[in-house]
Amino acid sequence: MYKVDERDTMFARAEYKVGSFAYNDYYSKHPDKKDIDDSIRSRPDLCEEGTMTYNQINSPMASSAFKFLGDIKHLCEGPTSDVKVPVNSKTMTKRIKGFAKQYGACIVGITRLQDYHIYTHQGINEEIYGKEVKLNHKYAIVFGCELDKDMLNRSPMICEIIETSTAYVNCSIIGMILSYYIRSLGYDARNHIDSNYLVMPVLIAKDAGLGDIGRNSILTNKEYGSRLKLGVVTTDLPLEEDEYVDFGLEDFCNLCKKCSFNCPSNSLNNDAKFKENGDYNWAVERESCYIKWRYLGTDCGMCISACPFSQDLDTIKNTTSFKDNEELIKKALDEYKSKFGKRIFVPGNPPWLR
Repeated sequence: MYKVDERDTMFARAEYKVGSFAYNDYYSKHPDKKDIDDSIRSRPDLCEEGTMTYNQINSPMASSAFKFLGDIKHLCEGPTSDVKVPVNSKTMTKRIKGFAKQYGACIVGITRLQDYHIYTHQGINEEIYGKEVKLNHKYAIVFGCELDKDMLNRSPMICEIIETSTAYVNCSIIGMILSYYIRSLGYDARNHIDSNYLVMPVLIAKDAGLGDIGRNSILTNKEYGSRLKLGVVTTDLPLEEDEYVDFGLEDFCNLCKKCSFNCPSNSLNNDAKFKENGDYNWAVERESCYIKWRYLGTDCGMCISACPFSQDLDTIKNTTSFKDNEELIKKALDEYKSKFGKRIFVPGNPPWLR
């Protein structure tokens, strides 16, 4: 699997300021992306006035959360205690998973850190644009925070980004506590949070057995579906690894297609999954997806709410695996249709936002 340069991600590209070193350097190498990225930068940002969902009182709830994350990103790394406590990998795995859940994680997994988990270069912060990523940790601890189903089913309205920003903050705090704890034992650890990732959480979560990557390119968990935000702590603390679990998501997605049919920007592929020239066709068209975000003023979330795994369906809860089982997949889709029809949408705000 090839490695990814963070400078090529849509979130990094949208941040390059016209005339800056990052801007001039990136578009001298990628002139084909300049016009579309300039167009995106000319639009209001998420939660800003001029977007479809903007509300003077409610929108700052999400933007304040992201500002907080920016203010604490310097805490992701820190000094390690000079005294290294002798530990047992089995015991520490139990402690780490329990500690993460104590602070609110709903799922936790551990995997050996691989080269393809790690960005080649940083790109989202212009002050370190182009810095080569050097991460020598052995293990990655990955955990998920659940997104409230009722809030997500109001996608793409302001409730959705309030909920996702809340989960990003919760993940950052869990990761901070874990990394501070591990460093206090004499082992190095780094927290990876929104706007300060050196790794790709979705790939790590898949390898750690927390789920699989479906048509919407988001981690899909058997219990929570796509209603998760992920946090990662990398470390050299001795731990025991989890294994990837195949519960038949690819077979399910091949039949389902609800995320692609509900995508308001038509950014998801409707075809069966296949690999060509090293790339899978199940990939988000990043530009059209992100343009829709900037129009809406939220991170949309419609592919998350549309996913049957996100909706607590009895057929899914009572099935261990959908692999090679078209009959069960159709049963789950029939249950979905009888409950929600073609589109899940809860109108209005919850009482506390009215």
